[in-house]
Amino acid sequence: MQLSLKKKLALEAYRLYRHNEIKAHPLTYFFWECTLRCNLHCLHCGSDCVKDAIPDMPREDFMGVLDKLAPHIDPKHFIVVITGGEPLMRPDLEECGQEIKKRGYPWGMVSNGLAMTPERYTKLLNAGLRSLTISLDGLKESHNHFRGAPTSFDNALRAIDMAAHTQGLTFDVMTCVNRQNLKELPKILDILLKIGVKRWRIATVFPKGRAKDNPLFQLTNQEFRQVFDFIREVKKLNVINVNYGCEGFLGSYEKDARNYPFFCRAGVNVSSVLCDGSISACPSLRGDYIQGNIYKDDLWDVWQNRYQVMRDRSWAKIGDCKTCKYWRYCEGSSLHLRDEKTKELAYCHVKRLEDAGA
Repeated sequence: MQLSLKKKLALEAYRLYRHNEIKAHPLTYFFWECTLRCNLHCLHCGSDCVKDAIPDMPREDFMGVLDKLAPHIDPKHFIVVITGGEPLMRPDLEECGQEIKKRGYPWGMVSNGLAMTPERYTKLLNAGLRSLTISLDGLKESHNHFRGAPTSFDNALRAIDMAAHTQGLTFDVMTCVNRQNLKELPKILDILLKIGVKRWRIATVFPKGRAKDNPLFQLTNQEFRQVFDFIREVKKLNVINVNYGCEGFLGSYEKDARNYPFFCRAGVNVSSVLCDGSISACPSLRGDYIQGNIYKDDLWDVWQNRYQVMRDRSWAKIGDCKTCKYWRYCEGSSLHLRDEKTKELAYCHVKRLEDAGA
């Protein structure tokens, strides 16, 4: 795999931007894992949620965190994103949104769409909902199989249709590719275009949680490359803003498979509060990256004085990363892709693409 001179120059410029961003580390994206409860049992779930294993965080506790952050945060450059589990499992989700809105912050959510009725959707919009991601993981049979519910596809499409026709809402559809739905991507594209969806995010499934031992989610290297070839070709059509998810450096596919070069913003711009109060960054990260807990630590103090494991990646230059020619652009890839014990990179996008002949 070779990088063109144009891409090298773009990556070098972005590298300088990345280092300046790390130095400043402005907190702009704040996840709240409001519940671990879910109304589905997805085959590929990385959370492997157990119902009632941890109670929902009282909304007053999270609002207290926002109140303490207020002196340090510009609401114009900050968003709260509510995740789960499934956020719609909280009967007080609208009240949570109202409280966030009252404090001047925009907020969004990530949902499977199963419980997104028109009535609930209207209430959420009135409560200040400004950003929404809905998952669609295949055509009807595939999606329902992966999600474990016979109505999940139809309900997801209902939610997608409502969101696609809402003015002022930042909205995208998320598709996790596996060996079964890979061939369905062109037809999924047709569905999204027919509805009027403008943004489509495609991801591959990292082997964790329920997906770890399921061969359905382990793409071959050739299938892995097909995902990026598909995205690149759709981008050329200019009919939808399609991008690969934020994980993994893609080598020569950078700027072809997503709009901006790879940058793991966990702990740089992204923080999160988990259901038990743990302070982390990207929700995909394991427990060994937890930086504190809101019930004993001040989040702003944690943000300013911890997170060094995410901002200084020199420790990650081990194993294959030690001699990798792409280190200066990648700096160890996404943290959740590193082995829990050895800390070496366990899942390298570039290596898989090169092994596929890219």
